[in-house]
Amino acid sequence: MRINQFLARAGLGSRRSTEALVLRGSVSLNGSVCRDLATKVSHEDEVRVHGKIIHQAPLRYFLLHKPSGYVSTRSDRYAEKTIFDLLPNDIGSLFHVGRLDKESEGLLFLTNDGALAQQLIHPSRGVEKEYEVCLDQPFTSKAATALKRGIWMEGSVARIVSVHQVTPTKIKLVLHQGLKRQIRVMLGCLGFKVKRLVRTRIGPLSLHHLGLGKYRELTSAELKMLQKAVVKKEELSAKTPSKVSKSI
Repeated sequence: MRINQFLARAGLGSRRSTEALVLRGSVSLNGSVCRDLATKVSHEDEVRVHGKIIHQAPLRYFLLHKPSGYVSTRSDRYAEKTIFDLLPNDIGSLFHVGRLDKESEGLLFLTNDGALAQQLIHPSRGVEKEYEVCLDQPFTSKAATALKRGIWMEGSVARIVSVHQVTPTKIKLVLHQGLKRQIRVMLGCLGFKVKRLVRTRIGPLSLHHLGLGKYRELTSAELKMLQKAVVKKEELSAKTPSKVSKSI
C-alpha cells in the first residue's frame, strides 16, 4: 500500500494529514527520508515518524452513543469530560469521524482506519448523517425551504439534504456536509434556537438500542455495509458528478 495509507491505518490520522507528514520529511522508510507519496510499503519495511517506529495496528471500529456535556476530543486539557472517558483505556489510538459539539448527543463512529474515515467525512462521498432536532418554536415550511436552498457559512454554502417535521417543534434533518456547528448555525440564522440535537445515523449505521454513554464494536456485517455505502457513493460521483454536486 502507499506510504500515507500505511500511516493512516496505523492510526496517525486521515490520508490527507498523513500526506503532510510525508511531504514535510517527517517520515523515513528503511533509514531514508521519504517524501514521495507514491512510495509503496510492505510489512517487511521499517517505517518511522519523527524517529519512532510505526507499526500498523489492527483496524478497529466502534460506535459510541455520546451524551451531552462530553467534548469530542482527547487533547482539550480544559474539558471536564471527553468522549474517551467513556471508552476503555486499552482501546488504542482512535479518532472520531465527524465531531459532535459539547451540547449535542448521539452517534459517533471511531476508528484507526484513516482511509475509511477520510471517505466518510468528505462531502463528495455523499454519506448521509441524520439528526433529530428539538426547537424553541414551531418549525415552518418556509424555514425548510431556506435550509434546503442553503445558507452561507464558513466560506461556502451550507445545505440540508432533506427535512422532515415530526411535531411542531421537532424535525429530522439529513446532511452530507459536516461544517462546524452547522445545524445550530443554520437554524440560528432563521431565528430558531436548538434545545436538543441528536445524531441518529451515519450512512447505514444507527443508534438502534445502544444506550446513552455506551459503546460497542461494529459487527463484520456492519463494516461491510459501511464500506459498500462509501464505494457506491464514489461510483455515483464518478458517473454523475453534476447531480451529486447539486444534492449537497
